[in-house]
Amino acid sequence: MLYVDTPTSRDLSSLNELRADGCVSIYLPTTPLSQDTGASRIELGNLAKQASAQLEAISFDKRRRAAIEEQIADLIDDDEFWKFQVNSLAVLVTADGIRTYRLPNRLKPIVEVSDRYHRKLLLRAITFSHGALVLALSENSVRLVEVFADLPPETVKVPDLPKNAASFAGTATLNSRSASGRIHGAEGQKVRLRQYARHIDGVLRPILAGRDTPLILAAIEPLAPIYRSVNSYPGLAEETIADSPDRIADADLTAAARPILDRLYAKEIDGIKALFDKRAGEGRATTDLSHAARAATFGAVDQMLVDIDDVVPGTVDETDGSVTVAKEAGAGSYGVIDEIASRAMLSGARVLGVRRADIPGQSPVAAILRYPA
Repeated sequence: MLYVDTPTSRDLSSLNELRADGCVSIYLPTTPLSQDTGASRIELGNLAKQASAQLEAISFDKRRRAAIEEQIADLIDDDEFWKFQVNSLAVLVTADGIRTYRLPNRLKPIVEVSDRYHRKLLLRAITFSHGALVLALSENSVRLVEVFADLPPETVKVPDLPKNAASFAGTATLNSRSASGRIHGAEGQKVRLRQYARHIDGVLRPILAGRDTPLILAAIEPLAPIYRSVNSYPGLAEETIADSPDRIADADLTAAARPILDRLYAKEIDGIKALFDKRAGEGRATTDLSHAARAATFGAVDQMLVDIDDVVPGTVDETDGSVTVAKEAGAGSYGVIDEIASRAMLSGARVLGVRRADIPGQSPVAAILRYPA
C-alpha cells in the first residue's frame, strides 16, 4: 500500500475558507524509507521553531502558541506516523487542531504563518496525478498495479478479479460454442474475451469510483481493443503499453507508464496555453499579478496556472482585490499568489499548480478570464 493522502477538492475548499488567529503551514520533503525518517523529523522541528518565532514576533497568545507547539511535537514523536511516508509532508496547524497530508511530489521545505493556511503547494498534488493505475491484461492473467514516481509499484487487491480468461469462462478453451449457440472458433473466442473484459471493467468500478487517476492499459491484440470497447472509466489513457503483461515485471510496467504520464501532463498544459493565447487576443487573459487578483476577487477567472515555487508576501484586499506587497514574509502577511488561487477556486475556477516554465511568459500566474475584466 502506498501511503498517500492527497487532499480532495472538498479539502481544499475547506482550507480556503478557514481563518484563525494563527495558521501555521509547514511543508517538507520526506522519504518512504522508514529507517531514514529521522532527518525529516528534525527538519519538521526546525521549521516549527521558525513558526514559533514568527508567532512570538507578533505577540501571539502564549497559551495558544504552546498549543500549536505541542501538537507539532506530538506529531514528531509519533513513531507509527513516521513509518508510513512518501515524498513530502504538509502539516497545517492552529491552536485548535492539526491536519497532515502525505504528498507524492517532492517539495522544498517552507514555513508560513498567517491568519489562513498556505494552500498553493497542495495544488500541485491534485493538478496532475503523479501516479497511475496500470491494468496488466492478457488471456492468461490480469492484475491492477499502482505506480508512483520514485516509489516501488504495488499490486492492488481487487475483489472478484478473475484469474484468467479461461477460468472466468468456466472452460478449458475460449474456442468453445457460446451459451447462445453462437459460432465457435475465432469469433467465439472474441465473444468470451469481451465477456471477460466486461467483467473486469465491472469489478474495477468500485476501485476507480470517485478517482481521476489515469488508468493505463498494458495489453496486446486482440484483447487491447476489446477492453477499450467495454471500458467505462473516463480516465483510461489513449496510449497503451503494447506488450504482453505476462512477461513484464511490475517495475518494468512502472518504467513504461512514466513517459505516458509525462505526455498526458504535457498535452494538458499545451491545451491550456493554446486557450490562453486565444483568450489573450480577446482581452480575456492576463499574466499581471494585480489584474489576476482583481479578476479572482470578482469571480472573473475561468482557469488559472500558478507557480507553486514563487511566494510573494503581502495581502489582497477583500473587497476590490488590490495587492499590497510586503517587504518580507511574516505573520502579518500571507502568500499573494496563494490567495489569488484560493479566491479563483472559491468562484469555481479550475486552478493548476505548475512550475514556472509551464506558465505563459514564465510569469508567477496566468489567468484565463470568463469575460474581459
